[in-house]
Amino acid sequence: MAQFRGMYLLAIESSCDDTAVAVIKDGIPISNVVSSQVSHSAFGGVVPEMASREHQKNIVSVSKMALEKAEVDLQQMDAVGVTLGPGLPGSLMVGASFAKGIALGLGKPLIGVNHMEAHILSLLIPQNAPRFPFLCLVVSGGHTLLVVVRDWNKMEILGKSLDDAVGEAFDKCAKMLGLGYPGGLVIDQLAQKGNPLAFRFPIGNVSNYDFSYSGVKTSVLYFIRDNGTAFVQAQLADICASIQYSLLKPLIEKSILAMRQLGLKQMGIAGGVAANSGLRKTLAIQFEKEGWELYIPENQYCTDNAAMIGRAAWYKWLKGDFVSLSAQTNPRLGIGGVIG
Repeated sequence: MAQFRGMYLLAIESSCDDTAVAVIKDGIPISNVVSSQVSHSAFGGVVPEMASREHQKNIVSVSKMALEKAEVDLQQMDAVGVTLGPGLPGSLMVGASFAKGIALGLGKPLIGVNHMEAHILSLLIPQNAPRFPFLCLVVSGGHTLLVVVRDWNKMEILGKSLDDAVGEAFDKCAKMLGLGYPGGLVIDQLAQKGNPLAFRFPIGNVSNYDFSYSGVKTSVLYFIRDNGTAFVQAQLADICASIQYSLLKPLIEKSILAMRQLGLKQMGIAGGVAANSGLRKTLAIQFEKEGWELYIPENQYCTDNAAMIGRAAWYKWLKGDFVSLSAQTNPRLGIGGVIG
């Protein structure tokens, strides 16, 4: 009897400025390669045209590296999964076109993936994973969402940011403080040395489970203007701690409120801001008091990566949920949106 070799899937992610390719075997990543574009730092944010050009330059070499690390050949792939949205139009187009070419050349199915749903499903990659239903806080540079996850394909949005995403607010505040881009990690590092109650910045007080962060950025801008550069530099740790406090407080409070009101016992954090130490520590302490379980992906699965795309594509593979080679990208694709 022939030995079962497993199901191999090539996963491609290019929704923003990270070119990522992973090889998935039976739903588990066996390689996960990400090429991050550092050229945007000089501009204080991602330049869409530059991002798409960099994807074109990097995607072949990143794919080769992912296959080499997995010690497999392209011809062994049984399907190709790719992000079709949301994201930057040009960036999405590069990844989708590349994936379609591989699927056509191999004669294998193409699987379209929702980037935000994949972030949530990254929580299910390790063996120690939350069980359905669970609450998920999705926090990244482009999105801030509170979601009830009832199954891999059944997700309900409870709340979202009405303006800026929390990751965007972190990065823009960091830029104003002269900490570079992206600067969310730098704020987090400095905040650990400061007093979060030293200065008062606004906390977005919006109804239900929604969030708002535009007021924080404006307040930081005026604070820097009114106090001057010398003062800001002298008090930088306290300022960062206070900014972080104002950005994280709504996330923490509304997550706890949702857990209580919905009677859930498990929650996951997904997206780049899931790596924030202040968010992790505060929620971990509160969840231990409540007897709840908190799940956070490894750092490599928090930021944009192809392993999460592969995990989402694997679920779709099991259901035969494929898309045609004419499937279109959708930069504004929402959770639960139709793909392809």
